[in-house]
Amino acid sequence: MFKSTKKMNKNLTIITLLFTYLFRKIIRISKKKKIVFLCSVLLPVSVFTQQIEVCKTCPIKTVKEAIQNAAPHSTIKLKDGIYKEYDILIDKPVTILGSRKAIIDGNNKGYILKIVADSVTVKGITIKNVGRSYTSDYAAIYISKSKHFVLEEIKAENVLFGFLIEKSKKGLVKNNHIFSNAVVEAGSGNGIHLWHSDSVIIENNEVHNLRDGIYFEFVTNSKVINNSSHHNLRYGLHFMFSNNDEYHNNEFRDNGSGVAVMFSKNIAMTKNKFIYNWGTASYGLLLKEIYDAEIIDNTFQENTIGINIEGSTRINYKKNNFISNGWAIKIAGACYANKFNQNNFLHNSFDVSYNSKLNDNNFTNNYWSEYTGYDLDKNGVGDVPYRPVKLFSYIVNKTPETVVLLRSLFVDIINFSEKVSPAFTPDNLVDKQPLMRKIQ
Repeated sequence: MFKSTKKMNKNLTIITLLFTYLFRKIIRISKKKKIVFLCSVLLPVSVFTQQIEVCKTCPIKTVKEAIQNAAPHSTIKLKDGIYKEYDILIDKPVTILGSRKAIIDGNNKGYILKIVADSVTVKGITIKNVGRSYTSDYAAIYISKSKHFVLEEIKAENVLFGFLIEKSKKGLVKNNHIFSNAVVEAGSGNGIHLWHSDSVIIENNEVHNLRDGIYFEFVTNSKVINNSSHHNLRYGLHFMFSNNDEYHNNEFRDNGSGVAVMFSKNIAMTKNKFIYNWGTASYGLLLKEIYDAEIIDNTFQENTIGINIEGSTRINYKKNNFISNGWAIKIAGACYANKFNQNNFLHNSFDVSYNSKLNDNNFTNNYWSEYTGYDLDKNGVGDVPYRPVKLFSYIVNKTPETVVLLRSLFVDIINFSEKVSPAFTPDNLVDKQPLMRKIQ
């Protein structure tokens, strides 16, 4: 049976090469004579494709056998059942399809799928029980130097790394559910991990109970859209040295330290939710050495720090909601030429914390729930400027234990005295046109 199958595949490959050669000749002739050919008639799809079924009662019973016997561009269909396999090498363009009841169980021994070819699709299966190691980054699916790959509708459970993708481009990771039972950072991995990759779309995935939900390093021209990353030990999203990327409509909730964005430029983050990231060193979003970014229409709600900013320049913060955070915005040194316009600051303990007396940032037309000014001309803009930096926030930065005095009369008195005659806070950090109504 298998010898005949291999012979058939060899003949099929020869036929495929012959048709490819003839097709190229026809295209060249058609260009010269301006003749239009119907390629679908000349080259039927059935010539190039093959379907292989895998099940306990099928001639081919394992995924490894199916890949070994498959011709390029074949479709491998996994029927319902548990396949106890690991280190499955995919070195040719194939499509693997199944249902969630088609389960590949790695039995905690190592990698499960290794993709090292272009144009590979894996869709609709369950992968579980990836090996554990402190020296090897075992993953449910490992992809290296691949183009045009698709990972879709996959359930990956009890993993070290979910999807580990390196030196690859033009891929789609969509509608997947990745989770584990991570307890300590040293013994856990990331859900979707990209390294040195380009033009990858991460869309509509749920990632939780791992070290980092989504991790980018040296990743360019990629998009993270409509994902839910929650209850991870460290970051919901963590990326470094990655330029020209976009993040839209994601939710980062209940993570150890929220989201970290570092050493990158030309980043767009819009319509994301950063919520419930609490802890002594937690924040909704950390920005470190970021340049020329757009942070628009996001929600930062009930985080210890909404946005913690260090050494970040030329960033446009617009139409964001800062709701019930400890600090809405905490700015460290070397932050220049940033614009904060049309944001809502609602019921935060501290709206803005600033550790320098110099300010090169612009605050205009924001709504501040703590603003007590008036609007005599009824134009919707307060007639009295608002100073968002309080002296007490400066004191808490120097001596964190003093936060226990937050609601005391003493704090109100020192904040008022600093407001009248600024000595410790930057006197030019002021919203000269505060809005009277919340931006909808």
